[in-house]
Amino acid sequence: ILHTEQQRLSGEQQTYMEQENDWDRDLLLDPAWEKQQRKTFTAWCNSHLRKAGTQIENIEEDFRDGLKLMLLLEVISGERLPKPERGKMRVHKINNVNKALDFIASKGVKLVSIGAEEIVDGNAKMTLGMIWSIILRFAIQDISVEETSAKEGLLLWCQRKTAPYKNVKIQNFHISWKDGLAFNALIHRHRPELIDYDKLRKDDPVTNLNNAFEVAERYLDIPKMLDAEDIVGTLRPDEKAIMTYVSCFYHAFSGAQKAETAANRICKVLAVNQENEHLMEDYEKLASDLLEWIRRTIPWLENRAPEKTMTEMQQKLEDFRDYRRVHKPPKVQEKCQLEINFNTLQTKLRLSNRPAFMPSEGRMVSDINGAWHKLEGAEKGYEEWLLNEIRRLERLDHLAEKFRQKAAIHESWTDGKETMLTQKDYETATLSEIKALLKKHEAFESDLAAHQDRVEQIAAIAQELNELDYYDSPSVNARCQKICEQWDALGSLTQNRRESLERTEKQLESIDELYLEYAKRAAPFNNWMEGAMEDLQDMFIVHNIEEIQGLITAHDQFKSTLPEANKEREAIQAIQAEVQKIAQYNGIKLAGNNPYTTITPQSIDKKWEKVRSQLVPQRDQALQEELARQQSNDHLRRQFANQANMIGPWIQNKMEEIGRISIEMNGTLEDQLTHLRQYEQSIIEYKPNIDQLEGDHQLIQEALIFDNKYTSYTMEHLRVGWEQLLTTIARTINEIENQILTRDAKGISQEQLHEYRTSFNHFDKDHSGVLQAEEFKACLISLGYDVENNKQGDAEFARIMGIVDPNNSGAVTFQAFIDFMSRETTDTDTADQVIASFKILAGDKNYITAEELRRELPPDQAEYCIARMAPYTGPDAVPGALDYMSFSTALYGESDL
Repeated sequence: ILHTEQQRLSGEQQTYMEQENDWDRDLLLDPAWEKQQRKTFTAWCNSHLRKAGTQIENIEEDFRDGLKLMLLLEVISGERLPKPERGKMRVHKINNVNKALDFIASKGVKLVSIGAEEIVDGNAKMTLGMIWSIILRFAIQDISVEETSAKEGLLLWCQRKTAPYKNVKIQNFHISWKDGLAFNALIHRHRPELIDYDKLRKDDPVTNLNNAFEVAERYLDIPKMLDAEDIVGTLRPDEKAIMTYVSCFYHAFSGAQKAETAANRICKVLAVNQENEHLMEDYEKLASDLLEWIRRTIPWLENRAPEKTMTEMQQKLEDFRDYRRVHKPPKVQEKCQLEINFNTLQTKLRLSNRPAFMPSEGRMVSDINGAWHKLEGAEKGYEEWLLNEIRRLERLDHLAEKFRQKAAIHESWTDGKETMLTQKDYETATLSEIKALLKKHEAFESDLAAHQDRVEQIAAIAQELNELDYYDSPSVNARCQKICEQWDALGSLTQNRRESLERTEKQLESIDELYLEYAKRAAPFNNWMEGAMEDLQDMFIVHNIEEIQGLITAHDQFKSTLPEANKEREAIQAIQAEVQKIAQYNGIKLAGNNPYTTITPQSIDKKWEKVRSQLVPQRDQALQEELARQQSNDHLRRQFANQANMIGPWIQNKMEEIGRISIEMNGTLEDQLTHLRQYEQSIIEYKPNIDQLEGDHQLIQEALIFDNKYTSYTMEHLRVGWEQLLTTIARTINEIENQILTRDAKGISQEQLHEYRTSFNHFDKDHSGVLQAEEFKACLISLGYDVENNKQGDAEFARIMGIVDPNNSGAVTFQAFIDFMSRETTDTDTADQVIASFKILAGDKNYITAEELRRELPPDQAEYCIARMAPYTGPDAVPGALDYMSFSTALYGESDL
């Protein structure tokens, strides 16, 4: 037993040796210290010897025979020493002192250079050194405060007890005590009724010291061991004397120390509970804010009210891009942080033996994931709708412009036709004039038939604009209706005029055949030119190189027909020249223009020149510009595809690597965490590539490019992959952090974690990161648990599954697995321990008062308990009594607050 005790105290032996070796040096530095020590040590010894009915007056003289020394050791140790020798011879005295020194040595105290002969001879320094060693061992060594002991523990105790006193700052056991305020603060902290602390003055140390010494002697049974004048008159009071005296205060207030220990336990438990409640409140607020944002955003994304113009729709598209770039990314981070906070909170609750946190209804992580999934669905549908609407409005603008051009050309052609068809010129015309009018009318009918196709095109365009819900459809319909009604009227008027001319034709001669031939050939040629002019001025819209190349090919084919058309023009002009030649030859004076047509050679030449010299080159230029634009668009497609085809596989590869890292066991958890954080940093550093791709995608959208044959990746697909990658690496890091938290809190070694991970991976056949129920059962059997397929084994397995899978998901995560394994092998605070601590603070009562809580606990935690404790209703209740038992069980989920 002695050997074991000596080993336990081996750490203190070196300290005692160093202090003993410095004894002579200390006394030589200041002789006043020897005086202080002699008085203090004498008073300390007498405080114990009086219990045996004796006292000493001279410390070195009274201990020379060893009798009172042995008696002192018996009193302070509570043990019996060997029987002393009562003889007065020197040898008897030496034997008695040796018995005392042997007993001191058996308690782990190594006395350096102190022998029985020196004590018997009355050596003052050696005697004082021996008494100091006894004080260290029996009065100071066993002091323990928050992982510190002996001198450091006593100093920490003094600092904590005097912390509320702003004019007291204890840093040592000498100068810090000279003004006497520290002694008075210690007494006032434990017995405030004994001292009026506010009346003490720092500039009156003698009064302060005497006041503390007198109060301690009168009310605390602590004898006066120091002189106020000696302490004040010494530059640096003796540290050993001060420590000896202060240790008496510590032991006098030891009962209060137990209450402080109990308060510390309660503070620790309450601090954990307050922190957990704060995390729960943070989760609830963050979840509510995120769900509220999703609730506000989804109706905006589901709004499909179309706009009337391209400008308005493009503004909607720009708003959607701002949502993607500015508003959504912070919410993605909030969602990820919410999951991390939830997992961390659940881990802390498990580690502190608290029930699992159940968020308010509708605020579970699964609820948030569901709402997020709905948001992304609405987002995808909204983007598709925007692009379709832009295509539709672009098509509508093109059709509307085409309608206006064709309608304007037709209205220009029909202008004055009704007046011409309703005139009565045939009533006074000659026969030749009638024939001319009839031929002219035939030419008009040919022209009218040629315009039938244009009217049908106008009606078809108006019908398509109506089907596509064009915003200005009423005005289009009104104009189309007017053209159709006018066209029907022209048809009726044309038929009526033909009938009138044919009735008169029988009485008239035929007209000049050359004019007629001219008119017949000029009319279709003129109509061809007008059609060509219309086609050359027609707008076009294409989406790729192939379409524009098709238009260029068609235009080249049209240009190839121009030489043949020029021959027809020259033939028509030759007819008119022949008319002039015949007229000149026969001396005929032409009355005016060709009576059969209004198409003059000059108008034909003018239109021909416009087609050949103006419209064809303009069409060439427009087609080439569009070809360049489509080539630029194709470059944008390739540029986006090259980036997307690299980023897509990179994201997939990173996701697979994270999956492998999460189940592999390379190094310690800290190494894995460092590796994962470096890995996360490398992913974050890849973000500029994503931003560059976003920029390329914006250029594609601004160019109104809707397809890309060079890649199967879309920006939406890559965004989702990138967000999943960031979420996965953050979740994996959080899992490792929770494993470290569990390991440190439960005292699990790295080898145990490695063993747990090896077992877990062995039975995780599909490398999914979770164990299904049967896989988990096989793992438990391999670890020695009795969960075989029988009634008892099934019941045990059901109990364990209830612990590791409280949500009945049918799967066990690695974090839940190590929580279970650590719970099986470690211990945590319990409700019974907290109740026992409260009982100490309450002085063994079944209730506690608000005053006691405020006295023993920090203010915030005292108020926390007072606000949540129910009134105590037992038979021994007093006014204001609080029920700490129900409060303690509620902390651990065994009852409700």
